[in-house]
Amino acid sequence: MHTQQRFAAHEFLETQEAVRTKAAHIELYGVLFSMAQDTHLKDILFNQQRRMLEGYDYGIGLLQGKGIAMTPHTPELRIYERPQPGLRQPSMPGPNPNATQLSDVSIATIALNLHKTGSAVAMLWACECVDPQIRQYHATSANICQEMAWEVFQYMNFKGFYQAPQLADHTMRTMIQAVQPAEPQQPYQTHFQ
Repeated sequence: MHTQQRFAAHEFLETQEAVRTKAAHIELYGVLFSMAQDTHLKDILFNQQRRMLEGYDYGIGLLQGKGIAMTPHTPELRIYERPQPGLRQPSMPGPNPNATQLSDVSIATIALNLHKTGSAVAMLWACECVDPQIRQYHATSANICQEMAWEVFQYMNFKGFYQAPQLADHTMRTMIQAVQPAEPQQPYQTHFQ
């Protein structure tokens, strides 16, 4: 006889919401993929959708109590382009409120923001879990989201959609010199015998 695993209410509800959100994002990525013009962006979207499908299936397995063993997360960072700091003739087209097709800029921005938000929320949920497998699921999801955000950022930076301005050298030096090292930690005397 199979007994249903008992989760804390909040971790169960958060995991159910995470799975539901992944399902919606998988479908959204299908639409974004169909609208993307740039083959480079299509490659990113296709690979990221595959990773989201894996996360969705794993989450379903956890909720159904299948006791899937969590393998340690191995970063899967695809280096599409090397991001470059600095500004290169920035240009941001105005939004089209009557659009029937998304631009590659909008598609990449939507994907980037999904992953940035997903990383923050998943880590918050991980910190709220009692069950070690559920905690690891959310922590891994957070890590995967930040990796996918990095991939999209690389693309956006390369295309000039997301530039990283720099501070003047003297400003950075002044700010760095304002920070002082910590005092050495004193030895701790334990009172337990």
